[in-house]
Amino acid sequence: MVEIRRKLYKRGSSFETTIPMPILLMLDKKKKYNVIFAYDEESNKWYIKFEESGGEK
Repeated sequence: MVEIRRKLYKRGSSFETTIPMPILLMLDKKKKYNVIFAYDEESNKWYIKFEESGGEK
């Protein structure tokens, strides 16, 4: 199993983190994407999904 840890940091009135490049390697860098964070209550786990936003650079 691959594990990637990232720090959560405060920015203004909210908290942020970055998405590590190894996770983004599969994406076409010529396209734009929306990042979707999905929570599964049954397994108590978060999932990251990517969907094309339709626009190209």
